[in-house]
Amino acid sequence: SDLRQMLATKSVENIQFLPFLTTDANNLSWLGYGCLKGDGTVITVNAIGAALQTLYILVYLYYSPAKRPVLLQLLLLLAVVVTGYGYFTILVDTGTRLTHLGLFCSVFTISMYLSPLADLAKVVRSKSTRCLSFPLTVTTLVASSSWTLYGLQLHDLYITVPNVPGIVTSLVRFWLFQRYRPEQDKPY
Repeated sequence: SDLRQMLATKSVENIQFLPFLTTDANNLSWLGYGCLKGDGTVITVNAIGAALQTLYILVYLYYSPAKRPVLLQLLLLLAVVVTGYGYFTILVDTGTRLTHLGLFCSVFTISMYLSPLADLAKVVRSKSTRCLSFPLTVTTLVASSSWTLYGLQLHDLYITVPNVPGIVTSLVRFWLFQRYRPEQDKPY
């Protein structure tokens, strides 16, 4: 919906850039994990995800009136990716590389799933779910549940564990949508 809004309004107003950037970094990290493990499912899903997030970033950059901060954040992401690639290929020995990368990906994914907690506090204070996206909540629940089940099937804790917070935070958001229905919202 953010991409559609950017294309329709030819503006990035009210659209945050950081989620695009962090999701792209997350996809690239898991893509590396999938390549190292030789898991076609992880590779395919995250290659598509990284391509889509990169597209969103490029559209955001195109419509952004302030290109410098966006470019600086992109350069920071690139520096993190290159540093991470160097760390995992040069400094970590082959035997423990998959473990180190799996742990990194897990921590990064957990932090992504827990990041909306600040918005949840805002929702409770304002008694309004205006700042939450219902479609994103549904998508997060489906994706995190799917990855949890996939990780359980493979007995891969690096895939299973970090997706459980996605299920929990989605269920909390559904409860908030039920508790603070949109018709209760007061106009600003």
